[in-house]
Amino acid sequence: MDIQLKRGLLEVCVLAAIKNGDSYGYQIIKDMKPYVSISESTLYPILRRLEAGNCLTVRSMEHNGRLRKYYHITQNGLERIEAFREEWKEIMEIYRFVVREAQEHDES
Repeated sequence: MDIQLKRGLLEVCVLAAIKNGDSYGYQIIKDMKPYVSISESTLYPILRRLEAGNCLTVRSMEHNGRLRKYYHITQNGLERIEAFREEWKEIMEIYRFVVREAQEHDES
């Protein structure tokens, strides 16, 4: 898969993981695990990019004597998810076209 496409997809997945409530790194990884595998070394740069892009905010709270960062989705983040949903329709049309061409070629 194209690395830029995968990066964009993972960013939207991270936003979707925190859409319904604030979360922290390890929990985001756990929530995404049934759908997509993501490592900490991949997640944290994504979180930093999303924060820099005003798609989420971060606050620190103490948990068991350590500071834990909690991520909160912003209106920009919600709009990014909605934009992805609209773009996905176009991607599916392109996919259908590619598959149709392959099926027609296989039938000839």
